Amino acid sequence: MAKNTRAAARVRRHARVRKNVTGTTERPRLNVYKSLFAIYAQVIDDSAGHTLVSASTVDRDLREKAKGMKKSEQAKLVGQAIAERAKSKGISSVVFDRGGFRYVGRVKALADGARENGLQF
Repeated sequence: MAKNTRAAARVRRHARVRKNVTGTTERPRLNVYKSLFAIYAQVIDDSAGHTLVSASTVDRDLREKAKGMKKSEQAKLVGQAIAERAKSKGISSVVFDRGGFRYVGRVKALADGARENGLQF
């Protein structure tokens, strides 16, 4: 990867944050990734190396609900879905990992949606 691209800078930021942010069994990591067209969220237990729950705008059940919405509204929907799925697995508290993305727009909307549905971070 080229040194001075925006994508490379994001990867460097994410690596720098990941040195300190890890998910445990008691408090897993809520990871966010956004592309131009979709947003993805995963709750990850780093100690076991497993993804516990995931949600994205490409999920079959969320894709239909998200049709015609703005991207930030879709992100909020994904946040609400990840919180519901995490609560159904008994997860109430997570560590937020924004993946090197700025905490504005879609990333913030996802976090707000997850908080509204009872996920604590």
